[in-house]
Amino acid sequence: MTEELSSRALRPLARVIDDEETVRNSTVFTLRVAGIEAVAYESAAAFLENDDIRTPGCVILDVRMPDMNGLELQDEMLRRGIDLPIVFLTGHGDISMAVMALQKGAGDFCEKPVEPERLRQTVRRLSDQNIEARKEKFRIDMMRSAFETLTQREKEIIRLVADDKLNKVIAIDLGIQEHTVKIHRANACKKLGVRSALEAHKYLAAIGEIASS
Repeated sequence: MTEELSSRALRPLARVIDDEETVRNSTVFTLRVAGIEAVAYESAAAFLENDDIRTPGCVILDVRMPDMNGLELQDEMLRRGIDLPIVFLTGHGDISMAVMALQKGAGDFCEKPVEPERLRQTVRRLSDQNIEARKEKFRIDMMRSAFETLTQREKEIIRLVADDKLNKVIAIDLGIQEHTVKIHRANACKKLGVRSALEAHKYLAAIGEIASS
């Protein structure tokens, strides 16, 4: 884990997006008094233009806003690949709106005024989930990077190793000497940090190189 990722992971941030200043300020205050870092934006555009999405956390989002409403911002976040979970707050919510938001991945949907402790618990839960998801993505990215350091022959062989094929069978399949297979297999396993066919299978399945069993 890099120092940069670790430091960000320790400081999740709640983004409050609401066109009503009093609501923004009260929501931020509710979070900060409980030790939750929070920042406010008056519009979806302000959030998209100014927020550092590399910082984990979540978004607390009003549904009805001018220009770009909350559901439209949710769509834009999905389009841009912004992985911050969303808590929708609205005084005008209805069932169909809530279902639509949740189907698209919203973390929660609450009517104003939301009970402060419920909001805090939701923000903590979603922020923790976002941190863990980013850690897992970072881990998979590092595994993928290690895989890309393999030569083409090493990739061929480690895929066959992951399929639990013996060295002599791999040699026949590829039309090479068994001793050559052993060398490439050892090199690939060392680069990936795996020690068995089962570990190789789990590794390649995790990065999408083979289907998981």
